[in-house]
Amino acid sequence: MFGTSGIRGPVGEVVTADLALAVGHALAVDADQVVVGRDPRESGRALADALSAGLRECGADVVRLGLAATPTVARAVAWRKADAGVSVTASHNPPEDNGFKLWQPSGQAFDESLRETMIRRIEVGTSEPAPWDGFGRETQWDARDRHVEAILDAVSSPHDLSVALDLGNGAGRVTADALVELGCDVATLNAQPDGAFPGRPSEPTAENCADLCAFVADSDAALGLAHDGDADRLLAVDEDGTWIPGDVLLALFAREAASDGDHIAAPVDTSLAVDDALAKVGASVTRTRVGDVYVAEATTDASVVFGGEPSGAWIWPEATLCPDGPLAAAKLVELVADRGPLSTLVEEIETYPIRRTSVETDEKVAAMEDIEAAVHQGYNDVDELDGVRVDLGDAWFLIRASGTQPLVRVTAEARADGRADDVFDEARMLVEDAV
Repeated sequence: MFGTSGIRGPVGEVVTADLALAVGHALAVDADQVVVGRDPRESGRALADALSAGLRECGADVVRLGLAATPTVARAVAWRKADAGVSVTASHNPPEDNGFKLWQPSGQAFDESLRETMIRRIEVGTSEPAPWDGFGRETQWDARDRHVEAILDAVSSPHDLSVALDLGNGAGRVTADALVELGCDVATLNAQPDGAFPGRPSEPTAENCADLCAFVADSDAALGLAHDGDADRLLAVDEDGTWIPGDVLLALFAREAASDGDHIAAPVDTSLAVDDALAKVGASVTRTRVGDVYVAEATTDASVVFGGEPSGAWIWPEATLCPDGPLAAAKLVELVADRGPLSTLVEEIETYPIRRTSVETDEKVAAMEDIEAAVHQGYNDVDELDGVRVDLGDAWFLIRASGTQPLVRVTAEARADGRADDVFDEARMLVEDAV
């Protein structure tokens, strides 16, 4: 039921109002107050209503944020001294999907233990309705201004930069508000919230953000920024309109946050470019399973000062344990304002050829079993922290099942182009044979 980013799937099939009601019932077992927000998907209105009904029916109070970025919801749990938070969102998935991301007061997503508890409660139906006079109350609160304040507290101001911001028709307006408060001249693309995502697909990739790249190239913008539908992700374009790979952005954020002896958390599919950038400042990488929930867990260690994923999830644990796209946007603007053009900063990061693809399959568990057997038979240095990662000395590859979609993902990297292509083809054939 739960993937690496909560419950997610097609509306009317996996995600229904009945499920939303059950999630509310399950949360209310030990929660007196829950914060609820949603992204712009039209189904989110009904699902949030059902979720709220389930919570209130079992005696829990509900604070409704309405349309809100997922990091706003996650942060609001502590701001309202609530017991949990739920963002009704499918994040970067297509518009026919929706789901539920569950948050602890620390801003951390529900960990494995809490997810398992929720699954048991939903499957068994352990909730008990409150008496007629014991239903919970529902109140409305716009938390966007509070989020803006938190961002301004985390960065210096003012920053007199021209910034292009592609909101992807999502819930990230808080980023525009914060950047304006920081003194930026902000031009927005796809700023009208629309859960059909008519401007571009919700996931911020180089291909999907071609309009942003072109806009920045033809303008005086110092950089371009792009969110997904619920604004927990942030990716970027330099002043020339060139897309910045997520691994490079991770290296930039990590190098800025870390110093001698520090650690940053990053998943097993992260480029060696991050390790090399950190080595220059005496810091190192703690590898995690893929998924921001696992990165967040690693950042609870006092020696870990930052966590990130190349997909665009960035965590500064001194601020919050949730990926905060608006905060990342402000941090990147601050970095450019203080250190100079983004293109110059990118040139300082030594990169290596990395290849990524995904293979569709409705039988990803069975496919991974076959892949694991084949990998162990053919290779020596195999790590099974998340999927199978093979270290070949001058190269590596990773094969893992997606935690949220019917896909098996393949990543390969080497220090030379030809070698990267060969290793990538080798790994991809293992997947295609199994599928």
